[in-house]
Amino acid sequence: MSGEGAVLTRDEAFARIRLLRSPNVGPVSYAQLLRRFGTAAEALAALPDLIGRGGKPYQPAAVTKIEDEIAAVRRLGARYLFHDMPGYPAALCELESPPPILTVRGDGALLDRPSVAIVGARNATAGAVKLARQFATALAEAGYAVVSGLARGIDSAAHTGALAGMAQGGGTVGVIASGLDITYPPENTALQEEVATRGLLIAEMPPGTEPLARHFPWRNRIIAGLATGTLVVEAAPKSGSLITARLAAEAGREVMAIPGSPLDSRSQGCNQLIREGAVLVQTPEDVVELLLGFTGKPRSTFREEASLPFAEVEEIESADIAGLLSAAPVAVDEVVRQSGASAGAVQMALIELELAGRLVRHAGGRVSVS
Repeated sequence: MSGEGAVLTRDEAFARIRLLRSPNVGPVSYAQLLRRFGTAAEALAALPDLIGRGGKPYQPAAVTKIEDEIAAVRRLGARYLFHDMPGYPAALCELESPPPILTVRGDGALLDRPSVAIVGARNATAGAVKLARQFATALAEAGYAVVSGLARGIDSAAHTGALAGMAQGGGTVGVIASGLDITYPPENTALQEEVATRGLLIAEMPPGTEPLARHFPWRNRIIAGLATGTLVVEAAPKSGSLITARLAAEAGREVMAIPGSPLDSRSQGCNQLIREGAVLVQTPEDVVELLLGFTGKPRSTFREEASLPFAEVEEIESADIAGLLSAAPVAVDEVVRQSGASAGAVQMALIELELAGRLVRHAGGRVSVS
């Protein structure tokens, strides 16, 4: 786990939550504002002036709203994890845009366990569901924390299987796209509660947040980021499971897939991953063998290019950057190349556009205009 940062005061913790919950502030802009201004309190003080450059008044999140959120987290028996404080999983810190603040409920010690993500189709075949459950049970018995997203199908089977095998030291971690107090799908209410009480439940969104379509890619990056490797059991092309696999590859993690019949569209995604370089696995022992020897260099050759890092350099007008964007998502490094400016200058211009509500961030470090 991480924990190298200084002690976080109560006031600064409150300011961090308020900054992240303020209008148009996302994980990327939050991190860059903290980097630029040093503290969340200073960043909050600077927000009105940053937005004022575009001629629009700006009001950070109301203090009472944050007080209500903190009270809700406490009622749930949950707690906050800040990106640079003890308890935050070190594996997530390696992501390009780690979630700045998580709310968690359950056994935080599972974040110290070796971990593997198991994902796949919501409308999975009976055979794939059985396979996912068997793999998860065996991996939990081998001491692994099985990470998944508490969706229908493969996700549910992975959590159920891991709960059955956790007596040997492993367990399960559920990452959801809503607040901790919301269950989606509703039929997983009992399973989500069992994950929270016997395993660990994680949410990036505050309590009371319903799961929206745009939340799921961000949820998927947490699943991929927590695990040393991601196993796709069954998935159609262009599915959320393949997004998770691509995010795992981008983070430099192992990507594995179970092959299936080319006659079933739900197997085409796995077969495609294998064709593109994911490791073909057929037994839980195959997964353990791959992950036991993991040294930070995946055996899979399935790769995604990472975006350029942020750095402070000269300024560039946000209007100039906006002129390079359209409704079609584009990688930030491509925007940097087209602008001719430094990565840091472009990132600050993107922050101004985001805070003004004119920018949408997508998974994989891509942006578009709203």
